[in-house]
Amino acid sequence: QVQLVESGGGLVQAGGSLRLSCVASGRIVSFNAMAWYRQASGKQRELVAGITSGGDTNYADSVKGRFTISTDNTKNTVYLQMNSLKPEDTAGYYCNVIGRDYTGSSFRSFNSWGQGTQVIVSS
Repeated sequence: QVQLVESGGGLVQAGGSLRLSCVASGRIVSFNAMAWYRQASGKQRELVAGITSGGDTNYADSVKGRFTISTDNTKNTVYLQMNSLKPEDTAGYYCNVIGRDYTGSSFRSFNSWGQGTQVIVSS
């Protein structure tokens, strides 16, 4: 089973920066896509940024120009660099990874979520 562990969240003042990391572990064979979602209190979870295995990226309009998603496939890690943070960026941030892993006897597709890391931006 593929497990994801996020880190890098915390409390930061408006205008500051944070870098989130998400490390995937397990018998991973390949990645199709990696993404960061966020969920603020009382709101639905929304896509923040995504990246495909081919390197194509997409961003929510609210974070374009401020956030950057990247990967290090040698470390099975996806990052989210967040600059010029705003109070409205305050949320729980969740990593999502889609790919294929090996069970020991067969290959299968997986769609895994991390437990989340909290980001709080003070004004």
